[in-house]
Amino acid sequence: MRISLLLLAALTVLALSPAQAQPVNERERNQANRIYNGVSSGQLTRAETANASRDLARIQRRESYYRATGGRYTAAERRATQHQLNRSSRQIYRLKHNAR
Repeated sequence: MRISLLLLAALTVLALSPAQAQPVNERERNQANRIYNGVSSGQLTRAETANASRDLARIQRRESYYRATGGRYTAAERRATQHQLNRSSRQIYRLKHNAR
């Protein structure tokens, strides 16, 4: 009984974890598409696009570095990457909705 409750709690935590809900590479592709759509629709200027793209490229380079060193992509590194992607996502939203 106790083991089944612990197992149920562990599965619930894993199911609700944002890192498990959307993998890092998928989020990176999604943000790249948001930048592209912002350019296509005219919501992003050339400078805003360059800034957002540069930020996303920096995150991708850091993720590649994490994966290349140490032999594993640890949970702490994944959390750091997710945090950076969260900041980048907020930046893209603000740039696209800055009422220019």
